[in-house]
Amino acid sequence: MTQTSTVRAEPSQALRPSGEILLSAKNLSVRFGGVLAVNKVSFDVKQGEVFTLIGPNGAGKTTVFNLISRIYTPSTGEIEYCGEKLTDQPPHKIASLGIARTFQNIELFEHASVLHNLLIGRHTHRQTGLLHDLFFTRKTRDAELLAREKAEQVIDFLDLQHHRDSMVAGLPYGVRKVVELARALCTEPKLLLLDEPSSGLNVEETGDMAFWIQDIKHELGITVLMVEHDMSLVSKVSDRVLAMNQGEVLAMGTPREVQTDPGVIEAYLGSVDEVSSLRRTAQSDAGPPQVASAPRAVQPLQRQTWGPRHEHHAATRERPARPETSERGEFLRPHQGHTRREPAGAQK
Repeated sequence: MTQTSTVRAEPSQALRPSGEILLSAKNLSVRFGGVLAVNKVSFDVKQGEVFTLIGPNGAGKTTVFNLISRIYTPSTGEIEYCGEKLTDQPPHKIASLGIARTFQNIELFEHASVLHNLLIGRHTHRQTGLLHDLFFTRKTRDAELLAREKAEQVIDFLDLQHHRDSMVAGLPYGVRKVVELARALCTEPKLLLLDEPSSGLNVEETGDMAFWIQDIKHELGITVLMVEHDMSLVSKVSDRVLAMNQGEVLAMGTPREVQTDPGVIEAYLGSVDEVSSLRRTAQSDAGPPQVASAPRAVQPLQRQTWGPRHEHHAATRERPARPETSERGEFLRPHQGHTRREPAGAQK
């Protein structure tokens, strides 16, 4: 049996924060029938940074991800990646260009092991043909060993050693999130798209996810474009933030600048007039303030009785005598309103 290496992944040579533009979106718009989901959205993602899209539900954030992934084609506008026009590429070529993605709803092969799911992420680096794979030639064996070595490095990087051979179907939700992130890293991307990486995670798991994102940026030098609702995670890992609402750009800047922007506050909480109106409505529904009445005297608890039968049982601490049978041959319980159907000849 060949023992694979578990050496921690080495940092990437490229994609340190340099200010160079890796991805550029210009005047992106997409329409679904009469719905304008994205309207003239423009932004640039620099190499080596964490760029985050935020906004209320339905703001168009995931639609932008789908445009970059080429799942959707923009109605107007262009997307450039590494200086090339991305909108000219078919969807199945996106991963081989160095763009990997995770999904809001986990997309894993549940009846395969963690290792096998990660090996699927290596398909973009396949260099063997059908005949080599069919006869399992030396070239195929070397490629298999290299794929397993890369997968083991990612497993070590994300501390998934304990789950390496586990079936995905039996893993907790938080671990599945990390496995999907690991599969994306196995493609060795230049740009990593994370669609709500903390959704469904508890506080501790969200903290771990922030740790992984920071390591991906600093140690692997991978650029991250993220959609997220958890503002604590956004503030912790993001270099720049773009706020959207109803398919349009509201604000862009550092996390603090965006969170204090009046337009962003209004999109999340409503205008000052709307908040005041809601407050007045809540007060009117509650009615006039109630005047506190004098406290009532506390009455001593009294022993509750349940009739002569209960008192006799409490006093003697013995099981009561078995009740007599009715004319229909059924045992009757005097303290209950229903009958227990047992044959009259049952042994006492």
